[in-house]
Amino acid sequence: MNCRLTACASYCLMLLTTTVPARAAEALTVVSYGGQYTASQAKAQYEPFTAKTGIGIQSVDYNGGLAELIAQVRSGTVSWDVVDVEQQDLERGCADGLFVKVDPTSLPAGSDGAPAKADFLPGALQPCGVGSVVWSNVIAFNQTAFPGAKPKTLEDFFDLKAFPGKRGLPKRPNALLEWALMADGVAAKDVYAILSTPEGLDRAFAKLETIKDQAVFWETGAQMIQLLADGEVAISAAYNGRIQGAITDDKKPLAIIWDRQIWNADYYAIVAGTKRQDIAKAFIAFATGTQPLAMQTRYLSYGPVRRSAQALVDPSLAPSLPTAPGNFQSALAFDAKWWMEHADAVNERYAAWLSQ
Repeated sequence: MNCRLTACASYCLMLLTTTVPARAAEALTVVSYGGQYTASQAKAQYEPFTAKTGIGIQSVDYNGGLAELIAQVRSGTVSWDVVDVEQQDLERGCADGLFVKVDPTSLPAGSDGAPAKADFLPGALQPCGVGSVVWSNVIAFNQTAFPGAKPKTLEDFFDLKAFPGKRGLPKRPNALLEWALMADGVAAKDVYAILSTPEGLDRAFAKLETIKDQAVFWETGAQMIQLLADGEVAISAAYNGRIQGAITDDKKPLAIIWDRQIWNADYYAIVAGTKRQDIAKAFIAFATGTQPLAMQTRYLSYGPVRRSAQALVDPSLAPSLPTAPGNFQSALAFDAKWWMEHADAVNERYAAWLSQ
């Protein structure tokens, strides 16, 4: 474990290498999104952490966002210790003092010896959070809608002539505008720079306009799955975990197009004002280690944020993960900072476009 020799680091190391009796005062409250996602965290991270340290985990579900965190931190009545957050909320919360800064040198090296900074994917280590999983916005289709040639690329999603059928589009523009530009010929590395210009934004909306008359708009992941599975749309913007679950668990005839997936990450963050900060740091160091991250892929089709963990993934599961080398080759990293700066104006324009 690559800890600096501080009292906190020494305490973290002690927790990870010894087993101590669980005491109520040491129980850690970890907040996440519930369902299959939290179940995967419990199996791969919570339970092994308790087995190794004797420290219990109290799991709490929430719907995301910062409202409850703001209330706790501002009032000084903090009952949450560690929170699973998306990048956008992590950025806002860090700027507003809701989270504790994290020192990446306190995180363990990968199982192959690589230092944490080199082992984590770019962007997975943030000032106030440590990445845990990679999930992706992808294009998915119902295989029965295309009895002949199957769509394979992002461009195919916009090609109504070669691949006719209804298109599923989200009622929010995140990831959709990026896809529109890339399908119109913009290189992934230039997407956010071009999208920052009035001309680039016009270009993205013009591309979306080419499929609007065949679009069916959805609000939730469950609705998106239903539209695809029932054949109401032939192909749709989608979330990889939802689609893989429908394929694996429900045997739906769906398939994922990984071409230019837009990947995002979830992060563990420590709530400012927690009285269990040292234990929280020890938990995050453990939960984002190579073995727990690799183990989580057994329960959910999200990718690990460590390269060393990807190498340990069951070969039968690897092709269904966004971080598999073949799937990740053309991936674009979602730019949460860009969306923080532009969300109000872009969301307003997208809402107006939907109503036209």
